[in-house]
Amino acid sequence: MTQIQALVVEEPNHISWITKELDVGAGDEILVAPKAVGLCGTDLEIISGAIDPDYISYPIALGHEWCGIVLGDGPLRGTLVAVEGIIPCWRCDACRSGETNLCETYQEIGFTRDGAAATLISVPRSLVHPLAESVTIEQGCLIEPCAVVYRALARAHPGVNQSVLVVGDGTIALLAAHLLALFSPARIDMLGLRKAQNSLASLAGAASFFTDPAEVEREYDLVIEAAGSAASVATAISKVRRGGSVLLLGLAGTGKEVPLEIDEVVNGDLKIFGSFSYSSLAYSQVVKLLNSSLIAPEFVITHRFGIAEWERAIETLRFANGARGKVILELDAQTPN
Repeated sequence: MTQIQALVVEEPNHISWITKELDVGAGDEILVAPKAVGLCGTDLEIISGAIDPDYISYPIALGHEWCGIVLGDGPLRGTLVAVEGIIPCWRCDACRSGETNLCETYQEIGFTRDGAAATLISVPRSLVHPLAESVTIEQGCLIEPCAVVYRALARAHPGVNQSVLVVGDGTIALLAAHLLALFSPARIDMLGLRKAQNSLASLAGAASFFTDPAEVEREYDLVIEAAGSAASVATAISKVRRGGSVLLLGLAGTGKEVPLEIDEVVNGDLKIFGSFSYSSLAYSQVVKLLNSSLIAPEFVITHRFGIAEWERAIETLRFANGARGKVILELDAQTPN
């Protein structure tokens, strides 16, 4: 058995850097040395136990947004790679139709199988994507959240010259504004929670940044909800024009409900989309965009910590002062004692 060190949530609200056995799957696997891991609000939910039990298994090593260097003697040895987290069965109807995010036998790195906040990880060879020499480690960490956004945008089909409002100001909201440029919108605005996020919203491509829904006077062709609350969903629906679309990206929490006046949806001729995670196709497309330098998402990274500072990283994710985008853990740094 191979022993590794990993940042493990042994049970809700019990997280520590421990020595454990390497988690290895049953198929064709390769070994990767993680270089950096992105942390997000979902990691906080894993730590607190707020994730739907159908999508998590404890104990679990964190790390579903990451990239690393391939080990071993194969042709990819020494290559920087990104790795899809969702492990499709490729046998169920969803997988065969390309909807691998809806695989009937849900498995995902960092959720039901140990993640990459570790000194070593074993991953299915079929999920490994080589990155171009121009791609940095920090950019590689952002492929997973970019794939979540890209899959959602492709589902909603933003039109050329449309006006778009992004509700939310976290990493997913910022990446949504950034990737929207691929669809040539006429205008992108952002409705956030904290004025400190204004600078990041501008870097993402937002023309205007609001923190009060009352300040948003216009109606939009497309409204993207990326804040993850019942109130923000209601706000998103209230800001779309007749005939427009609402795209729901945020998770508000199990059991949360939003009052919905059905006639407003029908009379408004609204299209409402939900989007869960990313498909294998969406992940591959984001890798191609990054390898071709057609996207540059690294502007969202505002905080970097060595793995020995993992406690500070988590606290920053919870309680950052000032602008806060993506928090990165660097695995090359000195490991904890």
